[in-house]
Order: sequence, then C-alpha cells, then structure tokens
Amino acid sequence: MENNVIVSLKDIVVKYDGEQVLKNISLDIHDKEFITLLGPSGCGKTTTLRIIGGFVTPDSGEVFFDGKKINDIPPYKRQVNTVFQKYALFPHLNVYENIAFGLRLKKVPEKEINTRVLEMLELVNLSSFGRRNVDYLSGGQQQRVAIARALINHPRMLLLDEPLGALDLQLRKEMQIELKKIQQALKITFIYVTHDQEEALTMSDRVVVMNGGIINQIGTPQDIYNEPVNAFVAKFIGESNIIHGIMHADYDVEFASKRFKCLDKGFNKMELVDVVIRPEDITVCAPTDETINGTVETVTFKGVHYEIIVDSFGFKWKIHSTKSAKQGDFIGMNFTPDDIHIMKKSDSSPKFNMISGEATVNE
Repeated sequence: MENNVIVSLKDIVVKYDGEQVLKNISLDIHDKEFITLLGPSGCGKTTTLRIIGGFVTPDSGEVFFDGKKINDIPPYKRQVNTVFQKYALFPHLNVYENIAFGLRLKKVPEKEINTRVLEMLELVNLSSFGRRNVDYLSGGQQQRVAIARALINHPRMLLLDEPLGALDLQLRKEMQIELKKIQQALKITFIYVTHDQEEALTMSDRVVVMNGGIINQIGTPQDIYNEPVNAFVAKFIGESNIIHGIMHADYDVEFASKRFKCLDKGFNKMELVDVVIRPEDITVCAPTDETINGTVETVTFKGVHYEIIVDSFGFKWKIHSTKSAKQGDFIGMNFTPDDIHIMKKSDSSPKFNMISGEATVNE
C-alpha cells in the first residue's frame, strides 16, 4: 500500500436535528488502499462515506481530495463513484446498456464505449451476460453489474455502502473475494462501509472502527483483532472475554482474584483496567491453584470447534476448543501471557468485584 493520502477529513462535525452524529472525526485515506468503515447501526460510518461522496456537507470541518478542499464540490464533479446496497439498475436496459449508461451521457464514441464495456464485463466475470435482461440476474450478478457501471468512468475512488447486505451468506463470502480481486486489479481506492466484522477483516488493508460518531481505532485487520484499544472494539471485532482487572506493575495483572504475568506495561500502579482474552486462546485443563476454575454450563458444537460456557464465580467464560467437555464438569482454564490483552478501563466492560470474585455485569 502506498502512503500518499488521497482523501483527508479534518475535524468533521455533522448534526441531524441538533444531535451530533459525527464528532470532530479526522481520517486520512491512502491512494490504492482498501479501507473499511466498520461499526454498528447509527455509528456514523455511512454519513462519513456520504461526506466523501459529496452527498452530505459537514456542519464544520474540512474535506480534502488530493490536497484540495472539496467541501462545496457536488458529487458529479468528484472523481468518485458509489455502489449502494440497492443497486438501482435500469430494468428497461440490458446488462451491456446499464454499464454503458454513464459513457453515453458523456457522449463517448461508440467504439470506445464497446471496448470499455467489454473490459468491465470481463473484470466482473460477466463476459457472456452483456445482452441479458438485468431482471433475470441473481443478486450477486446484479451487484457485479452495479460495480462495473460505477467503475467504467475510471473513478479515482469507489465508495461501497453495505453492497453485500442483500446477498445470502455463501454469496457474500464469494463476493468478498471478488471485490478484493477487482480492487487489486484496478489499483484504485475502495472505501467500504459495513457492520459485518468478517467482511472488514477479510477484505481490508485498514479498518476504521466507529461508534457513537467517533473513531475508536484505525489499523490493519490483524492489529484491530489482536490489539483492540478498548472493550468496545474487542467486543465488536470477534468474540472476547472482557473482565475487570488491576495492574499491580508492568507485566503484572490481577483478575478473577488471581495474579498473572502479561506483556503489557505503561499503566499506573493499581490502575483499574479491562482484560481481554479471546475464546480461542483458552485451553481447557485440569483445575489447579494457578488456573481460573469453573463449572461447564453448556457445550455447543459449532462445526470447526466446540463453544464451551464456563461459570466461574458468576462470570461466564466463553471457550472455543477442538476438544469437547461435559456439562457439569469442573475444569481449569489456562492461557499464556501473550493471550492476555490489557486495555484502559471503559464503560463497555463487565464489572468484576475483585474482593468477592463475583461479576455484577456480563454483557
């Protein structure tokens, strides 16, 4: 990925009916990268996308494209095209004419139109579908037509607003791979909006995790998953056990009434923290004085692993293991210092009473 910035958002604020939906967000987007805006409904991700596309004007803040301020530039004058969840194809036009529509508006010569449409059809694996009526296409094929129509004008950047939301699970997975291939082949910037963390992790060079109109974390999929900055990100990206802890010193944390070595430092002595342990990082073992112990409540077969819920002093631990356990078993849970992730305290974590060992909240 190249480091040159193509779009820059500076201190963007957007208000709807007096309520701030974007709260002074700033974001640099690099040329030729696949970046995903990820978050729950109402977090501001689609509004951010629409600001880049020119469909929403921020109440304050600045939008730059190639270093030039574009706040007042209308959508049709920006080097950007958008693909929405509803593809808005023209039912009276066949696949070829849907893709060619933008070029015909610009009065591009017919020979060039034909060459570019055929290129787009090949790019989206629809070479034999040019004369087909769009009503007779599958959802995935219709989406490819919408992408080809958006790309034929050679935009510098493609905006995609939850374009896979209407597809079934298997087709979504296939299209995730196809979209990444298209982006890599064209070497243009893709900005993708979704609430699906698997989509974000599968396709993105970088992920922007949003919540409540602010950006919580920006990083590679690996960074976001392995080193979440707070409990919200940890819960939203994959599954996590999040528990209240106390940092006694660098590399020394207490949670669930036990002391553990960890790899984190830089916290104040006796600072309250959030401790995150992923379900797949927990090993089931025989209970000992050194392990966290509890009673197996449920065991569910998930295909590639078993999901085991263990009650330990009221806190429900979730384990993903290739080995099963039996309901009612008293087991130990083991993990390494590398499996323990320490984060600044937030309101998103369960409150675990360090004295009694009881969890008062477990969301």
